[in-house]
Amino acid sequence: MRRTRDARVAAKLAALLSAVLLLCPVWPASAAPSPGEGQQSTLGNDISWPQCDKPFPADQAFAIVGVNNGLANNTNPCLREQLEWAETSSGITPQPKVSLYVNTANPGSSGSWWPTSNEYPILSAVHNPYGSCEENDYGKACAYMYGYAKAYDDAYIRGITNPSDYFWWLDVETENSWSTTDKDANRTVLEGMTDFFHSIDVKGVGIYSTGLQWGRIVGTVSNSSNLYSLPSWLAGARSVTGAKANCSDPPLTDGGEVVLTQFVSRKFDYNHSCD
Repeated sequence: MRRTRDARVAAKLAALLSAVLLLCPVWPASAAPSPGEGQQSTLGNDISWPQCDKPFPADQAFAIVGVNNGLANNTNPCLREQLEWAETSSGITPQPKVSLYVNTANPGSSGSWWPTSNEYPILSAVHNPYGSCEENDYGKACAYMYGYAKAYDDAYIRGITNPSDYFWWLDVETENSWSTTDKDANRTVLEGMTDFFHSIDVKGVGIYSTGLQWGRIVGTVSNSSNLYSLPSWLAGARSVTGAKANCSDPPLTDGGEVVLTQFVSRKFDYNHSCD
């Protein structure tokens, strides 16, 4: 009789414990970052060719779409679809609802194309602050023209409608081809891109990189460069907490400021607005 009564008490305690557990939410360890349960996300996402034919992030506050397919001279094959996704962003942060980013490089003689004059496109003269670009020249003059030409292509032949309506980020990473001996030429590629984008009155131009990669590719930028005051988008954080902390890191150029920081979660790139 006592055993039966003990069994009944144990059963009641087990039922009570189960009811309590049902009232307590259990979050998966891999859950996507959120600013708070029941609140609208203030995080953005960036996507490009690696997300082709895969699910896109959802409920993003802002979006940054890659124009290229990993190299400076090609096109993201699902650019149109990703731009349509980007337009679903809520736009509740100071960041533009939709921005673009482009791959950059300085391939020199190893590239599939390299400029031989100060014209781009053909018969369209470009003012080159570094002098005349000529055949077999891999210094600053032709590097500037290479950057100018790649930015022109990004704006006009990749499938972007109204390129001046966007903010454009220059993606600067060691994964792409850069001179290991001429940081000045690497810098002038980016200056050529920046000058072109400014010439068509885009919403703005910024630099995406990490401090380590930027130092290896470009190094210190003087205040005479058009890169000097560009805003920075810093990669490298591993969590939303780390991304927020990175807003206090030094910008990539002394005259700029950190406005975005990136971290990765569940195979998606997330971005925190520092504004």
